[in-house]
Amino acid sequence: MSDLPLAVDLPVKPVITPFFDAATNTVSYVVQDPGSKACAIIDSVMDIDYAAGRISYHSADAIIDFVLQNGLTLEWLIETHVHADHLSAAPYIQGKLGGKIGIGENITVVQETFGKVFNEGTEFQRDGSQFDRLFGDGDSYRIGAMTAIALHTPGHTPACVTHVIGDAAFVGDTLFMPDGGSARADFPGGDARSLYRSIRRILSLPDQTRLFMCHDYGPNGRDIRWETTVAEQRAHNIHVRDGISEEEFVAAREARDRTLEMPRLIIPSLQVNMKAGRLPSPDPSGKRFLKVPLNVL
Repeated sequence: MSDLPLAVDLPVKPVITPFFDAATNTVSYVVQDPGSKACAIIDSVMDIDYAAGRISYHSADAIIDFVLQNGLTLEWLIETHVHADHLSAAPYIQGKLGGKIGIGENITVVQETFGKVFNEGTEFQRDGSQFDRLFGDGDSYRIGAMTAIALHTPGHTPACVTHVIGDAAFVGDTLFMPDGGSARADFPGGDARSLYRSIRRILSLPDQTRLFMCHDYGPNGRDIRWETTVAEQRAHNIHVRDGISEEEFVAAREARDRTLEMPRLIIPSLQVNMKAGRLPSPDPSGKRFLKVPLNVL
């Protein structure tokens, strides 16, 4: 891993508007350059009624309406990783607003793994070409005048990336709020030891850095929250606060992961998200189908 240039744009305070999807407990974000109308959308949601096999775009349309009503220009659609608990609306939003879809370069590892799981065949490209940009560790990109830095933070998945934009960092599923702890590390390609090191890397950012979660589940009945700071995480995170060693974390994380069920939407989510949010191609009759591999996941 390369060293993150921590000082880049740190004084800049991007304008961040969250959108919470209660069906999947996902938080999507519109991140605006405070000096212009340029923005990015991070971790958008496509709605699915899994039992009925129906796709809709209520969550994405709310974000699109916000962008249009505020006269914003969408430059990027960022996926922090290949989500296993919700479907991405990135291509739908791109069709309405433009922008480029970006994800970490290790998407190719995820595509290779799950291309086999879902028997995608040779027509499925495993080179990340479904995305407009693959971010390597330390790569930068622009949102208006702001510089964003992609920080490779594997452990939950091989392709997880934290995006540092001004005084804010978008951590995907790597971290939860302090009373929620950390992400699971038992999916194919996940690793608890890598997760610990990735989290400690995030927590090496300046204490005042704002951290934005991709999910919150309101532990112990508290209100839903999605914003914290490096300082708060270092002091209070139940899994990785200062003083918890790597060995302690790995033992606890692996023990907890053995008790967890698979996410409800993992089967449709992985099939769609490893293709940048694109639905399966229609068959000759015009119908689209998702696969359910048996005794594999």
